[in-house]
Amino acid sequence: MGDHDTAWPKELRVSPDRKMLTIAFTDGRSHAIEAELLRVRSPSAEVQGHSAAQRVIVGGKADVTISKVAPVGNYAVRLVFDDGHDTGIFTWAFLSELGDEKDRRWTEYLKELADKGMSRT
Repeated sequence: MGDHDTAWPKELRVSPDRKMLTIAFTDGRSHAIEAELLRVRSPSAEVQGHSAAQRVIVGGKADVTISKVAPVGNYAVRLVFDDGHDTGIFTWAFLSELGDEKDRRWTEYLKELADKGMSRT
């Protein structure tokens, strides 16, 4: 893994169905991250709490879409989802890390849902 703090996005694109965010970095890496994963791993306090133990497991987001992408300074974007969630500030470093670890994070999420008896739908 490289130094994510020095990677800047050169392109940020939402898919036509609004279910995927593609981000291409200046270091050559590119990630396509599902809206569902972005929503359930939102860096907002509402989802993350103030510690790992407080993190909220969010289910029922299989059909969530990205309504809006708004720049936050030159370091992040605020993603607005069609379920009304709009408090997550997604830094370039966070998006880079989430993209790099997408498979592991997705597997963790599915396990957390199963452990809580929750569903994606």
